[in-house]
Parts: sequence; C-alpha cells; structure tokens
Amino acid sequence: MWRLNKVRHKAGRPDDSLDQLRLKRRQHDRALRQARRDRQLVSKRLLLNEDEEQPDVMDTSPGEQQDVVGLLHKLQHSGPEKEAHLKALSKALRDPSAQLTFIKQENSMHLLVGLLTGSNAQCRLQAVRCLHELSHSPHTTMALACLPATPYLLTYLSGQSTKFTELCLYTLGNICPDNEAVREKLLAQGIIPALAGCMESQRHNLAVVEAVGFTLSQLLQTKDAAEKIIPMVLASSLPSHLLSVLTPDPKFGLGPAIECAWCLHYLTCSTKDNNTELLARGALSHCSSLLVSLGDAVAEGNKDEGMELLVCPLLRCVGNLLSSCPVKDMITQVGDVHLVVSLCALVQAYLHTRPGLARETVWVLNNLTAHSNEFCSALLTFNMIPGLIQLLPFSRGINTMILRILANVAHKKKEFCVELARLGLLPALGATLKMADQEVVTLSLDVLFMLVVSGSQVAEEFVRQGGLSLLEALQYNGEGEMRRRATYLLEQHLLTH
Repeated sequence: MWRLNKVRHKAGRPDDSLDQLRLKRRQHDRALRQARRDRQLVSKRLLLNEDEEQPDVMDTSPGEQQDVVGLLHKLQHSGPEKEAHLKALSKALRDPSAQLTFIKQENSMHLLVGLLTGSNAQCRLQAVRCLHELSHSPHTTMALACLPATPYLLTYLSGQSTKFTELCLYTLGNICPDNEAVREKLLAQGIIPALAGCMESQRHNLAVVEAVGFTLSQLLQTKDAAEKIIPMVLASSLPSHLLSVLTPDPKFGLGPAIECAWCLHYLTCSTKDNNTELLARGALSHCSSLLVSLGDAVAEGNKDEGMELLVCPLLRCVGNLLSSCPVKDMITQVGDVHLVVSLCALVQAYLHTRPGLARETVWVLNNLTAHSNEFCSALLTFNMIPGLIQLLPFSRGINTMILRILANVAHKKKEFCVELARLGLLPALGATLKMADQEVVTLSLDVLFMLVVSGSQVAEEFVRQGGLSLLEALQYNGEGEMRRRATYLLEQHLLTH
C-alpha cells in the first residue's frame, strides 16, 4: 500500500527561497481548499512567481502601484527592454488600484495580447504573468477585460512549457466564475475539449494536471454548470482522466488528486443521470478503493497533513454515487466490503478534530448499509458495531446517523437484531432514550422496536435492564410521535414480559 508523504507542490530543486515560495503557496492553497470543503465556494488561485527572491511576493511599493501608465508607455516604444518592463508591470499589477488603472488605458489589453502572441518566448511568459495577476483581481470587471486573451490562452494549453501552461490554466480558472458572458465565450471557444486535450497530453506532468483540475472545478461550481457545462464534461474524456489521477503520487503530493476528486464531487452532486454515466465509468469503484487505502493508512496511524482534504470529496462522491447505484449492482460497483472498516477508521480519526468530516463519513456508511445485506453483515463480521455504539453520545448529527445505520442493520434480519443486542445496543439505547434531542429519541424507539420484535429473549432482556420505566416516562411526558411509539411498544410487546 502506498504511503502519503507531506503535502508538497513540486519535488526537487533544493533552493531555499523557492522552497519558501512553494511553502507559502501550499499554505494558501490548503486554505482555499478548506474554504471550498466547508462552503463549496469558487476561489481564485495565484501562482507564485518562483523566479523572485523574496517569498512575500504580494507586497508592492507605492512607486510600483503608480507606474502602470509609465510602463505601458515604455512597452509601446521600447525594444530589447520589453521583457524587463513586462516583469515590472506584472509586479505592479498585484495592486487592485493599479489593475483598474491598467484596463482604463487605451489599447492596454490590445498591447498585452500582442505581446502574448509575439515571437519572443520570454515576453510571452511575462505577458501571461500580467494577465494572471489581472485575473486574480477582486474586481469582477477584470474577467471581461481579459476576454480578448482567452483564445490564445486556450491555444497555448497544448504548448510544451509547464510554467507557461500552468499560468494559462490558473488565469482561465480565475476569470471563468466571475461573469456569465465570459463563461459563454470560453465554452464557445472550446475550453472543455482544450482541458481534456491538456489533461491527455500532460497526464504525466502533475503540476499541469493539478491546474487543469482547479480550472475545471471552477467551471463546475458555477450556477449554470448543471445545464451547460456538465453535459459537455461527461461527453468528453475528462471523467476518465479525473479518475486516473485519484491515487496520490508519493513524491509529488496530494494536490492533483484533491483537485480531481473535487471535480468528481461536483459532477456527482448535479443529477442522478450524470451519476449513471459515472457509475458506468467505474467511478464508485475508483473512489471506494482509494477510501479503503486512506482508511487503512489512518488505522495504521498515518494522518498526514492535508489528507482530510482528499477524504472529504471522496466521501461525497461515494455517498452520492451510492444513492444512484441500483441495489443489485452495489456490491459489484463498490468491490470490497472492507470499505465499512475503512469508514469506521476514518470516523474515529476525525471525530474530535474534524467532526463535520466524521459526520460525512457516517452518512456514507448509512448510504452503504441502507439497501445492502452484505455491508450490514460486514459491520458485524468485522466487529465494527461496538465502535459505532460508542459514538451514540456524540451530537452534531453523528448520533442520529449512527442510529440510522443501526436501524439499517436491524431491519435486514432478525439474526442481526439478536447480535446487536448481544453486542450491547440495549443499554446504549437506554441512554439515548433519555436525551433531549427528539430526533435521537424517535430513532432510538425505531431501533428498539426492531430489536424487541425480533424475539422474546431480546424483549425480556430490555425489561430486565429497566426499560419499562424509560418507556413509561416517554408515554406520560413525551410529545407526539415519541409518545405514540413508546405507548405502542409498551402495550403490544413489553407489558406481557
């Protein structure tokens, strides 16, 4: 089984200043991914310039902020110095006020596009750097201003320079969420086939693959994605490429896998029809297999930095795909019943540090057991039930989902009910019946009902443990559905014991 190394962007090149730059970028990227995980927001990405000596490349001096007009004038008339002037312009364009000054100048974008398409390779690189700085602007008007350059940015995705291709991709990814007209133009210009071609030609270049994943994820999160973008993506080779990148590279890090997993998540949460297509491509098997590996790594004590940023979209992919998967195909599609063991390991790993992620994990476990005897049986076979029972005191939606999972197991077979009682579920239900959360109490009554009706021995054991007084308290003090269920259990199944 592969091992995850610390998250890093690129391997090699020992220069300390470059390492500091990359570290700064990784920290920034992780923050953006964290925001996306928590709020599913689009987020702009700035590709740091590794040629500069200082790690803190975001600072600009007042002189640089005010010199945009002068630099434009020099670019219009200078010869060999164009590259230096462009480099200075890209640095000046980090300031939002300088960005507005630039696009207000007559023919400024025409000049920049001319340099982008010229014969001088270094000028082209610095010109796309200027466009990239503009694309990162907080001003929404900047996306429209960059529109004249998009045909060339798309064309250059088939180029050979990794740095240049990355800059083109991140620039496109930054401008596409801001404006519907820009997205319409990009779609008409062929951004989806361009991304697919780039992924195909650069599949061994993980820095470019990560950038493709970012740009595609920006498109897939827009409000018109389900109608206009996702059908085009599904009709392309992109889903297959996304699936092929899911396994992290031990030397490069998690970045490409994280970006591609988020793209798959945005595809799976759109419509059920799309999930049918993804199921046919083996998406559920791919994502489940990786979760098994991650769960095994966590169980062995390997919780490397950034791993949860990959676990989260994978969980959402699997949960969504399971809800669309025909029951008869579920075990074949998932491929390994050990997935329940891995999910339980992930719950335990993130329960205290990231309870939201633990809640999503038990949601997947609920989807997995809702219609499958095999996965319910696996929870018992691999002795996962005691660990789940121990989670019942936890709130934040975790205990309610655990009760649903236990209900799934109890519903399948009477033999499973007997085994659940033997493993200590009855006293645990006695504790949840005393909780103030009405949903927890109602779900506990549902599970208790299935256990009690499975056989007289379980009912007798519940009575011996003092269960009658708990139900009587609910019968007289409870409200609505809780009172009705408690009364039914008492009168129909327990008072005779």
